[in-house]
Amino acid sequence: MNSRNHIFKLILCLLLLANGIGFSQNKKQQELEERRQELRQEINKINQLQQENKSKEKSQLSLIVNYNYKISVLNNLISVTNQQANLLTREINSNQKKITKLRDELKALKEDYAAMIVKSYKSKNQQSRIMFLLSSDNFKQAYKRLQYMKQYSDHQKQQGQEIKTKSEELQSINASLLVQKADKQKLINENRVVQKTLEEERKQHQVLMASIKKNINVYAAQIKAKQQEADRIDREIDRIIREAIVKSNKKAGKSETSVGFSLTAEEKVLASNFVSNKGKLPWPVEKGFVTLGYGTQPSPIDKSVSIRSNGVRIATEKGAKVRAVFNGEVSRIVVIKNSNPIVMIRHGNFITAYKNLSKVYVKEGDKVTTKQDIGEVFTNSSNGDTILNFIIYENLNTLNPAEWIYKM
Repeated sequence: MNSRNHIFKLILCLLLLANGIGFSQNKKQQELEERRQELRQEINKINQLQQENKSKEKSQLSLIVNYNYKISVLNNLISVTNQQANLLTREINSNQKKITKLRDELKALKEDYAAMIVKSYKSKNQQSRIMFLLSSDNFKQAYKRLQYMKQYSDHQKQQGQEIKTKSEELQSINASLLVQKADKQKLINENRVVQKTLEEERKQHQVLMASIKKNINVYAAQIKAKQQEADRIDREIDRIIREAIVKSNKKAGKSETSVGFSLTAEEKVLASNFVSNKGKLPWPVEKGFVTLGYGTQPSPIDKSVSIRSNGVRIATEKGAKVRAVFNGEVSRIVVIKNSNPIVMIRHGNFITAYKNLSKVYVKEGDKVTTKQDIGEVFTNSSNGDTILNFIIYENLNTLNPAEWIYKM
């Protein structure tokens, strides 16, 4: 009995461990599925925006940016789907091993149970049981024999229940196996379709790049000119923020040379709330995708030319409304020569800037709330591009919006 209990405990521990691994795999599968659906939605957004602007003659630079981004998303989708399929393969293999093991266990249990039934049958008559008890040397031994008979009967019932449980478990795993195999085949079929789309996008990208390379100097010059214009606007925003910092410190009676805002108690609370929502802030437009990320990166057409971005560029639909990403106060409406309006919203010592607007719905000093419409994104009439430039500052330092905006 001690040996049997020891084996039972060992099996129980192994089952608990296996269940823990299964839970971990299920969680990973769920995370991958959520990521796959996000990428599919991203591709749908790109396709939708491309369809809306189909009538416009897009610039070569815009087309390359869109191709690069779509190819990147398609690659990510294929990678995530492959991870899901590989995880399902491991789960299928694990379940097949479980089925083999369960069948062996069931066979052993049934053989053990059959032997027990035969033994029980041979000694089941009431007289043999009474004689077994009466042959005891004393009352204590008789009591122990009675307990043994009861335990034997209970164990017999337990063996029967265990057979039933394992049979049901076997049926359940077999059913899961069929579902997993169907899911895996579905993922493989979907990946073939995505792979075909990716190949088509790459071909179009190659054709376009071949055309661009014939006049690479012209396009490189355009990129540099756009970079100079972006730098000019960013320097003006920096100057405005410096002035605001000096003003806040002067008002607080502190040194005007401070590099950070002097905050009131209310502003400190606002800044703290802004920080606590890092990674959860809403997008500044309802629909869109990032065409240029934060930081310095090589140009998509000429790797020798660098593009510096203090924020992100978001492609969106024509007439898209711009939304405040958090509660705050409109600190400035900036209008720079040969540029579209910029709205700057202050959140304590943080500032969000929304560049390239066609309409502005707010004025300086207005209190705004999260997701409140503050303007409309400008649409380039010549190529149909609707691009919002979005920047986050902490005092004078720019921050990566992808770390602050939800799933950017």
